[in-house]
Amino acid sequence: MGLKVTFFGSPKEALPALEKLLEAGHELLAVYTRPDRAAGRSRRSRPTAVKAAAESRGIHVETPRSLRDTVVQEQLRGQNNDLFVVVAYGRILPPEILNIPRLGVVNIHPSLLPRHRGPSPVSTAILNGDSETGVTVMLLDEGMDSGPVLAQSDPVALVGDERAEELTARLFEIGADMLPNVIAGLENGSTKPVSQDESQVTVTSLIEKEHGQIDWSHSASSIERMTRAFDPWPGAFTSLRGKNLKIISAAITNTGSSEGSPGLMQIRDRKLFVATGKGELELKEVQPEGKRPMSAQDFINGTPDLAGTKLGV
Repeated sequence: MGLKVTFFGSPKEALPALEKLLEAGHELLAVYTRPDRAAGRSRRSRPTAVKAAAESRGIHVETPRSLRDTVVQEQLRGQNNDLFVVVAYGRILPPEILNIPRLGVVNIHPSLLPRHRGPSPVSTAILNGDSETGVTVMLLDEGMDSGPVLAQSDPVALVGDERAEELTARLFEIGADMLPNVIAGLENGSTKPVSQDESQVTVTSLIEKEHGQIDWSHSASSIERMTRAFDPWPGAFTSLRGKNLKIISAAITNTGSSEGSPGLMQIRDRKLFVATGKGELELKEVQPEGKRPMSAQDFINGTPDLAGTKLGV
């Protein structure tokens, strides 16, 4: 017989976990998700992916602006939950809520904890050039991703071409596949929570818009990782003649010395190269301000006098 579960989640990456809970026969008492927000050029209010999916299945949805609201907390207490499941909800659950469900609060975190606690584990793994990552299913406590581990995936090898959006989706799918067995073990007592090794903790920070601004004095390898780690937001960007230029993808052509000062562009064999503080990048796909993404070839064709021009401030 299924458990009575309330699900907390917002983006499309949380949908596989929601589906697995339903497939396992659990009773979804409610879904809590972020409020609708304006999106796109029309700035029309749009629901989260989780809200849209839940409503299409007839599941009750709540979109509180704060979980610290005592009315919201009393509402959750009155649901007689066995378990809360949290997947990319986007807000921290206060202690008053963590203590409500009988079996606790289960969370899917896209890293092998205690490595990469915090809000940006996937982007940080790419930025650091990690050789592997993975997924942890854990119980939430009052700390930041510091609760006991219920299960971890096998290491997921990183080959150096992963983009944050794709890798995030892949990791949450792995976590969703793990979820039914973890919950069953939690219910029958076969899943034993294991404390994290505090000596191995690393912590990630919240990504801000300005983190995507490229400093061309940095190495080609670090800038190339930015183009993948900050996909789709905030993107890796620079300026060209006072206008924003997003670098969507690039390839490292050498890691040694580069011709010219950092940010200097050169065209060779109809390809666009940029000097960095260490090595050189070939730009593959870019997005000029106010335009759609385009290949570097199209960018060259439509933009005069690129060779010898510098990117950045």
